[in-house]
Amino acid sequence: SLTVSSTKLIECSTNSFSPESVRLVGGAGLCSGRVEVKSYQSWASVCEADFDRQDAEVVCRDVGCGAPAALQGGLYGEGEGQTWDKEFQCKGKESLLLDCDTSDRENNTCLPGNAVGLTCSEPDDVRLVGGGCRCAGGVEWYDQGEWRTVGASDWKRRDVAAVVCRQLGCGSTVSELLGNTTRGIRVSCSGFESSLRECSRSYDLRPGLTVICSDLLVQPDIFLTDPMGGVFRGHQEPEMFRGYNFTITCSTQPQYPGGSFLLTFTGSNRTQTQPAVNHSAAFLFPAADDSHQGNYRCVYDNYVFSHNFSSESELLSLTITASPLPAFIIRHVVVLLILLTSITTIYLYYKPTRRQKRVNRVSSMDLYVNAMEMVSLSSRAEAGPGEERAAQGTE
Repeated sequence: SLTVSSTKLIECSTNSFSPESVRLVGGAGLCSGRVEVKSYQSWASVCEADFDRQDAEVVCRDVGCGAPAALQGGLYGEGEGQTWDKEFQCKGKESLLLDCDTSDRENNTCLPGNAVGLTCSEPDDVRLVGGGCRCAGGVEWYDQGEWRTVGASDWKRRDVAAVVCRQLGCGSTVSELLGNTTRGIRVSCSGFESSLRECSRSYDLRPGLTVICSDLLVQPDIFLTDPMGGVFRGHQEPEMFRGYNFTITCSTQPQYPGGSFLLTFTGSNRTQTQPAVNHSAAFLFPAADDSHQGNYRCVYDNYVFSHNFSSESELLSLTITASPLPAFIIRHVVVLLILLTSITTIYLYYKPTRRQKRVNRVSSMDLYVNAMEMVSLSSRAEAGPGEERAAQGTE
């Protein structure tokens, strides 16, 4: 049995969440909006000039959100109440805005449009543990630097479970149950909140809550393998030639053993089912024809936690085309044309080059002969008429 002294119970109640002293108003959720602080039981806007990055870090932490993402004056309107008349002097490490020092503002006027607006990041502060995946297990909340068990009363557990599944993006609630009593965070929700941060909460002794959501199984993969070993995913929209075999494979991550794969085809009412072996199944099609053209999808089914679960893959769109023989011929004709064009280009390039070389050789011989004739004529002119006749007689 669990026994706790009254001193411990008092400690739990006094260490519960601090009373609300700051809030973000006018934004899309609890983590964005105009900064307002409580002043004498009423809410007051904060002037942008009195607020800096260190103050923003403390406010985001105080409201249970992540780090500051945007800080801008007038982003979420002016508000209808008064304006806070002090300047915050946070160091950025405080847990609550009430822990920060303040000082009187030098100028008591805050111009219109300068009410500070703040956007904090959404923290990943809720998780399910011990269930084999992110959508099943015991509920835990990250608070003050550690993960704490979340408990709920018996008549509120369904509402809390619905909010948990919604916040995690895990669909709807399949089942919820209460476990052993433990010290943690007691949460009470109406069931319509988008996250647990919008529910009332306090430190308390409550049975821990275990939740199973509908999107328990991860999305399976689907891909096609052609005869040449090529692999095509769904978004690639593969093509297959008539008469050729192909294989469609369904697979999933190793979450839970067993299960089966159902291959659906939108072109007809035909479906095929195979057990999952090593978390996958292969569907062989011996000869492709026009009836195989269409959209295929894998559906993975498994019986887990005494419930049936299923998850669908993306669509794989398959197109059936004519025999590859015409494409084979066209491909070879194109290759031959390219080869012929290359040979012709080389021939035309080198042919004038050789002709030019012959012309150059002929021109050189002509110049040589002309030069020799000029030398001969010059010699005869220098010898005089007698020598020229003697030379002719000798010849």
